[in-house]
Amino acid sequence: MFNLIKIFLKVVEVGSFSKTGQILNMAPSSIARNIDQLEKELCVTLFHRTTRQLTLTDEGQDFYQGATELIHNADDLFNQTKKQNQHPQGTIRISVFESFGRQWISPLLPKFLAQYPEVKVEIELENRMVDINSENIDLGIRIGRPVDSGLHARMLLPNQTWLCASPTYLANSEPLNCPHDLENHNCLLLNNDRQKVYWYFNNGKQCLRVSVAGNITSKGGTPLVEAAVAHGGVVLMSNWMMVDLVKEGKLIRCLPNWHSSMHEGSSGEIYAVYSGSKFPRPALRAFIDFLVAEINNIDLSL
Repeated sequence: MFNLIKIFLKVVEVGSFSKTGQILNMAPSSIARNIDQLEKELCVTLFHRTTRQLTLTDEGQDFYQGATELIHNADDLFNQTKKQNQHPQGTIRISVFESFGRQWISPLLPKFLAQYPEVKVEIELENRMVDINSENIDLGIRIGRPVDSGLHARMLLPNQTWLCASPTYLANSEPLNCPHDLENHNCLLLNNDRQKVYWYFNNGKQCLRVSVAGNITSKGGTPLVEAAVAHGGVVLMSNWMMVDLVKEGKLIRCLPNWHSSMHEGSSGEIYAVYSGSKFPRPALRAFIDFLVAEINNIDLSL
């Protein structure tokens, strides 16, 4: 219907089917059929037709005025939408697991918003798997690449886990020279539904599964790291949470020659995940690009 209206307006503008056909690269007979179809849809006659000229009927004149306004509004809407899709603005809703959000995402927000003053950010810090679509979340930051083919992902950080404890705890505890020594230590654990908790270790020659237990558990990693700093036990947690504490001497990295993990064969990378079009709206695209650039500057070396 929209195309029929545009053909009608062009006929009124130039005054003939043949000239309209030349402009639109269509045969005059095709132009006439389109006008016939539009008149049939409207149940009115739009033109008085003679062999020499076309003139609008009264109904045609009324329709022309309305159609002109309609096309003008449609062009405005198109241009406005296109402009919005070129300039970052509006609100971004993001969901981040708590420890990463507090340590790395929240401190970056003022810098991002200073660059894009027409953008607002709503941030939710949660340690559950958020349904991005049903909960109206624009961006989720997660550990592990999503398996849902309807989600798009960009890696932010190649996450690794370190085994750490405070100097005081290690000085007053049994030796910790190999993974199996953890069975004699108080291990600080993330909550899970399993009766037994295992940590996994690989040094390139051996793959070990070690049963661990302890007197402190948490749904988030931050309380466990804080407990380790306070000499409460051994923690297995992401290196980005502990690298500064290790550099400051508050924690010591244990068994550095072993690759450690809380999940066997798991992928620990951190991803920015979003749904919908692979061409996200400008505000979201700008935020993702900003995060990739900023987090790429995190120094995890000792």
